[in-house]
Amino acid sequence: MITAIVMIDAATDSIPEVAGAIADLDGVSEVYSTAGEVDLIAVVRVREFEQIAEVIAGRINKVPGVLETETHIAFRAYSKHDLEAAFSIGFETAD
Repeated sequence: MITAIVMIDAATDSIPEVAGAIADLDGVSEVYSTAGEVDLIAVVRVREFEQIAEVIAGRINKVPGVLETETHIAFRAYSKHDLEAAFSIGFETAD
């Protein structure tokens, strides 16, 4: 799984709508509104590196109200939550 963190500047008057539209895109797992230098942070998770450009340049950047993006590719996950989720992909628990 490849993870990208996308910092997004959005039109101030449409941040909730932009966030909702981005959250609905395939490949986007989470969107956070933030205080600070950017308006939104999206977490993109895809299986193949080529899909990063498709999701970010092909979808996120085309959402009306997105003014600018800055993308950071994650190399390694150190969060216990992320590591447990990565190892549980494809496995179902019996009830």
